[in-house]
Amino acid sequence: MLKLILRILVWLRGGSLNLLLVAGTILIVWGIVSPVGTIIWWLGQNAESLGLKKTPPALLPSNNINIDQSQSSPLNCYIVFLPGVGDFSGDELTRGEAFFLKSLVKSHPQCVAVGDIFPYSASNKSLGGERLLAPFWRFAEHAKSGPIAADIFIKIRNLWRFAISLDYRYGQAYNQGIANVIIERMNAKYPISQAPEKPLKVILIGTSGGAQVALGATHYLKQWLKAEITVVSVGGVFSGENGFADADRIFHFRGSRDSIEDIGGIVFPSRWYCFVGSPFNQARLENRYAEALSGPHKHDGDDGYFGENQVAGEKKYVDITLKKVNELPIWPSNVNF
Repeated sequence: MLKLILRILVWLRGGSLNLLLVAGTILIVWGIVSPVGTIIWWLGQNAESLGLKKTPPALLPSNNINIDQSQSSPLNCYIVFLPGVGDFSGDELTRGEAFFLKSLVKSHPQCVAVGDIFPYSASNKSLGGERLLAPFWRFAEHAKSGPIAADIFIKIRNLWRFAISLDYRYGQAYNQGIANVIIERMNAKYPISQAPEKPLKVILIGTSGGAQVALGATHYLKQWLKAEITVVSVGGVFSGENGFADADRIFHFRGSRDSIEDIGGIVFPSRWYCFVGSPFNQARLENRYAEALSGPHKHDGDDGYFGENQVAGEKKYVDITLKKVNELPIWPSNVNF
């Protein structure tokens, strides 16, 4: 039995195609047994982690000592990053992801970056914060190489949370909880003005399953903040339901070597063009949704959207992603996509 388990884990380590098969299987199983899985999840939560508040969190003064009080005018733009299903916590971005966010803020100084959100916990609790399973998750987080590659269990666990965000019965509570977390972290990074001189802009950038969670939170962010909401999917996997009726604009980038991103357009009928009444297709027909190739990216890893391997001369894969996002018409003076 042990040998069989080891063989399965080695196979899972084989590449994106194997993970695609696992993800597809999980989504199919979820569709069959989701009532059981979501009820178990629901019973294991408390009111706070479920996000059952009907109002957004109170906007208290931030204690962030890094705030630049010399700004001539208040910042009115927040770049919120939601990582993929391989993430362990909200404060452990990869070097490429951290470089990406830092570079965006450098190019757009009117914005502040929020990169400490774990989109696979409605209470923003890292896997290391789960008292019972914390030792296992810490082991899995560091076992990213070798014959076992236990980090696959983190991806499977987070895929289930991704599925909960999609669920039409329990996704509402989960997505509301994520929206609460986003507002709290935005306010902690830079106090949200309750009477802004200019309209507030919130740019949600999600990769892999983080794109779906970003779309799920969009309805509540729009309702609570009265802000201009833009969702940028970088190799995201998402359905065509949540968020498309509320977001002002949605952009989706896909890598030419990304075999995981395709799964969203295949398994979710709301993404099929024949269902013209779906929120996704309505946004597409209203020109609020657009997609484009990002470059020769894989779904993740060193050749992924935030990878640091070199490509096209001295550029890195993350540099290509950064260039594409900077060209979007969500920044001043950008008009074409």
